[in-house]
Amino acid sequence: MEIETLDELDDHLDSDGPLRGLRLQDLDLTSYGDRLAAHGDLTGLVVLGGTVPVAVAELLLTRGAILFPGVADAPVDPWRGLYFPSDLYAGLEGGYAATPDARAYAWFIDARLRTDAYCTLVRAIHDDSVTDELDEFVQGRSVVGIMGGHALQRGSAAYARAAGLGHALAEEGHLVATGGGPGAMEAANLGALCRSAAAVEETMGRIADVPGFRPDVTSWASTALVARDAVVGDEPQAPSETLGPSARSLGIPTWFYGHEPPNVFCDVIAKYFSNAIREEGLLARSNAGIVVLDGAAGTVQEIFQAATPLFYAPDDTALPPLVLVGRDHWTERVPVWAALQALALGRPMSKALHLVDSIEEVLPLLAPRP
Repeated sequence: MEIETLDELDDHLDSDGPLRGLRLQDLDLTSYGDRLAAHGDLTGLVVLGGTVPVAVAELLLTRGAILFPGVADAPVDPWRGLYFPSDLYAGLEGGYAATPDARAYAWFIDARLRTDAYCTLVRAIHDDSVTDELDEFVQGRSVVGIMGGHALQRGSAAYARAAGLGHALAEEGHLVATGGGPGAMEAANLGALCRSAAAVEETMGRIADVPGFRPDVTSWASTALVARDAVVGDEPQAPSETLGPSARSLGIPTWFYGHEPPNVFCDVIAKYFSNAIREEGLLARSNAGIVVLDGAAGTVQEIFQAATPLFYAPDDTALPPLVLVGRDHWTERVPVWAALQALALGRPMSKALHLVDSIEEVLPLLAPRP
């Protein structure tokens, strides 16, 4: 049983329930020494990170508990879970290189640390904590994944169409999940965050002067943060930061592609060090369907990764739709449609595959909300 808040811990201690099997995650135990001591044997209690004074740590260890301390010299807190945009971009006024996001990437690619056992463990714990909180966040939600390239420019017609799709899906009650990066991903997250079509138009106008994240991530992110603040300030029903059911926009980026900074139009961000865990997590959670916009190598990888479970699904399984948008793109420029059709021949997955030309054709193809 995971205990993630002090209120939950107080309730459990007040009930005089056993502590064996509890996982106390990222809690401040400064004032809990006497209450924990009153339980005698603490064997089987696991404390994961948080604030644990020396006296409390000694008590835990001598009574049989297992203690995983916080990490002082890593740029991330491995126990924290999901991020808000303000977490990753803190200190942006000093330049992108000063932000937690940029520092985490620099730490991740440091050749001296890539194979260091301690750093590998920290990254694994971090990603597991993200997964744990992400599972709780999406539980019971209808999730639509939107895939697309990072090169899509703000101010373009294609960007506007992607934003319109994200907004339409969110208005239908879906949680819009993307890879959390720039381009088509940012556009879809922007559309989902906004509570009105007018707000989508206004927000796109506010950021159009900085069309891409190259060569200056600082300007790209700063412009977007100002626009995001205007969205949540102008629309009282749009929460600025929430893990609750009112959240509509989710990003799942990775430091593996650290050259792609996370976009700020997500309600929450599940950022991973492992791209493999990130990719599988995004696709597996898209229970209402996956929509694929124009993209290149990374997007093609995601298409076939999504197609694999469809190919091997049992005959009686309800399959989420996989919708490719842009007939010319997916049959001529990047001709993956023919390969998908060949794989699907005579299999149930053939009913889950769709190729359309317009955003307007997407919504009727998605699985209905539960």
